Amino acid sequence: MATATNRVLRVAIRGDSILTHPRFNKGTAFTHSERKAFGLNGRLPYRVNTLEEQCERAYDQLSTRGEPIRKNTFMQSLKDQNWVLYYGLLSRHVKELIPIIYTPTQGDAIANYSHLFRRSEGLYLSFPEQDGMEEDFLEMTRGRDIQLFVVTDSEAILGIGDQGVGGIGIATAKSAIYTLLGGMDPSKTLPVVLDVGTDNERLLNDNLYVGWPNKRVRGKAYDRFVDRFVQLVRKHYPHSLLHFEDFGVGNAQRLLDIYRNQHTVFNDDVQGTGAVTLAAMMSAVGVTKSKLSEQRYVVYGAGTAGLGITKQLRDGIMAIDKLSREAANARFFLLDRHGLVKQSLGPAKIRDALAEFVRPDDEWAGVPTNADGEVGLLDVVRHVKPTVLIGCSTHAGAFTEDVVRAMAEGTERPIIFPLSNPSRLVEVEPELANAWTNGKALMATGSPFPPCKMPNGKYYDIAECNNALIYPGLGYGAMITQARTLSDTMIIAGARRLAALSPALADPDSALLPDFSDARQVNTEVAIAVAEQAIAEGSATIDWDREEVRDRIAERQWIPEYPDFIYDPVHGEGST
Repeated sequence: MATATNRVLRVAIRGDSILTHPRFNKGTAFTHSERKAFGLNGRLPYRVNTLEEQCERAYDQLSTRGEPIRKNTFMQSLKDQNWVLYYGLLSRHVKELIPIIYTPTQGDAIANYSHLFRRSEGLYLSFPEQDGMEEDFLEMTRGRDIQLFVVTDSEAILGIGDQGVGGIGIATAKSAIYTLLGGMDPSKTLPVVLDVGTDNERLLNDNLYVGWPNKRVRGKAYDRFVDRFVQLVRKHYPHSLLHFEDFGVGNAQRLLDIYRNQHTVFNDDVQGTGAVTLAAMMSAVGVTKSKLSEQRYVVYGAGTAGLGITKQLRDGIMAIDKLSREAANARFFLLDRHGLVKQSLGPAKIRDALAEFVRPDDEWAGVPTNADGEVGLLDVVRHVKPTVLIGCSTHAGAFTEDVVRAMAEGTERPIIFPLSNPSRLVEVEPELANAWTNGKALMATGSPFPPCKMPNGKYYDIAECNNALIYPGLGYGAMITQARTLSDTMIIAGARRLAALSPALADPDSALLPDFSDARQVNTEVAIAVAEQAIAEGSATIDWDREEVRDRIAERQWIPEYPDFIYDPVHGEGST
């Protein structure tokens, strides 16, 4: 099958320059003829290795690092040296190494970014230097065909909060996942951090902190800074995908709403989390032979992720089961730090973004409240008798035995999704939920967990409701078709394709989502579904028929293989 990895590539650099360029460096895989042409004889030992041999050596070296953070720094160093080897190693050990380069280990690396810093890894746009933003932007992107920008302001990183300039680490990790699982050419991606300061006192008091040591900028000044960046992307790369990552609860949905009709933008925390949860939910209702619209949803944690999931499920109900927006909204009961989101909390306790999901007070006559009139989770569960319980709270252990047993009393197959990351913050351990429901719960979690033994002696596989099963495909499908926008219908098309791949549809004791080791193939299917939908609804700007999408994507996806090099100092790539 043809791929986007060029089998023959003309390259303009040689000698030490090619050995220190991660895009072109092959290390010991340079052939003898390439070594002669590029001035590498004497710079490399004699033996020519295959990529497979290099991966074996790199894996042996990785295995000597005991702690996950040491493995993370080894992988970062490998990426700085040789992209093909880095992605080649990842592709051979996907399930083992994704938690190393992404969540949860990348969170530790980001928290210690200034102390681990060795070299820059993307575009740093700092608030006090905003007058030179376009010059800095063009200096980084000149001569490059950027198809993907992953940008963060670092306010809400991986459940560990405000990490200042260290947030560049999540942008680089997300970019790497786009390449590994989506097929995005790494030379056409750019991680970006918008350094608008930090409210993290630990960083502000750290003399080694490498970012702008200032309180976080907010309000109109913040909006102007973000807009200046977005307009540069629109001006210079109008067909690119702009991925917003780990923005705070006050900005994530707001910025998505501002820009989604101006450019192809995507917010993984809002849309990706919602899409993969929608896919798992479609799989679960497939097992119970019911409909999305027939469920009663309690969502514990109404921040960026919880609200994003709620809206995506609501949109799925509207699109698939044809309910009105108002009727679909009525299926949801949201809780935040003030308990159930209901009328009597008043505007001081209810964010504007939650307005559609506020419950009327007359539903709760006689239901116990605390001294502030707030209704807690257990009483909501007892009153609503939900069929679905979703956790996005980072409140470890919130789904107590009383909560889970009360839920199980009201439905034959409780659907329980404790999605908080990392695993230490999960609302309930799957093993406990399994025991408290007598093995009847259908579960998905935000972090990997081992299978649970059921009363019949079989083991129930816990689906990992990981965004990486869908967002690379969503983004690639939009990017490859140069879609004007990543529409709700395109996202739902991707979620439906993912749900169709669920092992549970063939065996209800299997996981609700495909195994993470199949994430590359899964994301390819998602990308195909998104691209087909973009063409069908007229959002695509390329002239393809839907029938040719699969072949077109196969031709263009980047894979980690070494191309053959020809030295061309005039027309080759890599020259400045």
